Amino acid sequence: MSRASVPGLPSRHPIGEQLPALYAEDDFAQRFTSGLDTVLAPVFATLDNLPAYLDPRVTPADFLAWLASWVGGVDDPRWPVELRREAAVRAMELHRGRGTRCGLVEALRLVLGVRAEVVGDGAAVWSRTAGSELPPAPAAEVVVRVWPDRAATVDAGQVHEVVRALCPVHTVCRVEVLPGPPAGGEGS
Repeated sequence: MSRASVPGLPSRHPIGEQLPALYAEDDFAQRFTSGLDTVLAPVFATLDNLPAYLDPRVTPADFLAWLASWVGGVDDPRWPVELRREAAVRAMELHRGRGTRCGLVEALRLVLGVRAEVVGDGAAVWSRTAGSELPPAPAAEVVVRVWPDRAATVDAGQVHEVVRALCPVHTVCRVEVLPGPPAGGEGS
């Protein structure tokens, strides 16, 4: 869709009606300004509807990528429009969870339509007692298990791409693609 020209769109503010009385009866002035009205009508229509352009739930589909970029959201033109809208709406929420288990699980569900479980903490250790010996080093690997949910199958390449983008750079992440929920529950 182009907002540059909309055939037959009337101007809500015709220039000819705003001219001094001297030009009100001038045929050339009225024809000239009606040509400008044709050019300005889409601009006025866009400005009159500006709040709708800033709401990802109702903005025109061709405006979604630009709107998502304002909030650092992910937008892929290959996704269905409704998924693109939801990703733009939830961009801030997803940013708050970036680098966490919940953030990774939710991003995988939203973007790829898969369920996920994250096991491991990426070698983070701590002690609750000041001055005590350090706890033993944990496994430095984070395991991300995924299985189909909304999607019929799981594309391992896409899962790796999302995990690489959202896991902290210092962690080692391994992805396991399962045919269904892991034994013992659905996890996170």
